Amino acid sequence: MARTVKAIQIEQHGGPEVLKLVDVELAPPAPDEVTVRQHAVGLNFIDIYYRTGLYPHPLPHGLGNEGAGVVQAVGSAVRHLKVGDRVAYAQSPLGAYAEARNVPASVLVKLPKGIGFDDAAAMMLKGLTVQYLFRQTYRLQGGETILFHAAAGGVGLIACQWAKALGVKLIGTVSSPEKAELAMKNGAWKTIDYSRENIVERVMELTKGKKVPVVYDGVGKDTWESSLDCIEPRGLMVSFGNASGPVTGVNVGILSQKGSLYLTRPTLGTHVNTPEKLKSASDELFDLVLKKKIKIAISQRYPLAQAGQAQAELAARKTTGATVLTLD
Repeated sequence: MARTVKAIQIEQHGGPEVLKLVDVELAPPAPDEVTVRQHAVGLNFIDIYYRTGLYPHPLPHGLGNEGAGVVQAVGSAVRHLKVGDRVAYAQSPLGAYAEARNVPASVLVKLPKGIGFDDAAAMMLKGLTVQYLFRQTYRLQGGETILFHAAAGGVGLIACQWAKALGVKLIGTVSSPEKAELAMKNGAWKTIDYSRENIVERVMELTKGKKVPVVYDGVGKDTWESSLDCIEPRGLMVSFGNASGPVTGVNVGILSQKGSLYLTRPTLGTHVNTPEKLKSASDELFDLVLKKKIKIAISQRYPLAQAGQAQAELAARKTTGATVLTLD
């Protein structure tokens, strides 16, 4: 039988003010779904892209792809989950900003003991992003020196820790001395404060002119040129986000001019596109968290009703680490 739950929805694109807390009808789960009573929801830049219309989706719609909670009902075709299981997900259809929702069973993983709902909601998308970047897109072996933009952000702080665990020297870009200190505390080898320092010059200094084999760039438009100038010949530019706006109007000839560079624009969905791959990537992430090699830094918590404020502060770069919306 259907029931009513609270959820955030938007009816038009725009600023944080378009987010509305409304009552929505929650139907029983379809055969391949489970109903999850959510305890925490992850906040990510992609949520803002959907709110503004940068990533188009038919209106009206919910927001959010990441959350954690407890299974309340199980569809008839689902075999690997049962009522009462603690679960988390990072790649659901839109609609995570809700008290409860139906989620495809194929995107859910069971949470091990020792990992709480807040940490799970904060780590799934960001942690799995670092997993595919470091272990699949360009498989780090240990010993490399790499450049990672926005090292004090939610993805960045996990990247700093994961790089250290792998024996990789991560140079992280940051926008303030406070963020530089935070990145260093989380395992960055060196930081570059781009508000005061020239990124390319510092990378040349730190690598003794060699540059780096790979740059991981989730910032986009503002860092595109400098990223290319930091990569050694035949190195890889990994453009995985658009925090400053999308990279557009690129002449691919620039890749030859900068040293026969490779360029990829990867997404989590194509790297972790089966339940088996999802479990494997999640297991690697959970293992590092349980071994305390990665600690999830949740610096901001907001109730669901304040999702608009949470997004505004994320967009204004007033946040560090991860932000979660809480439903307890």
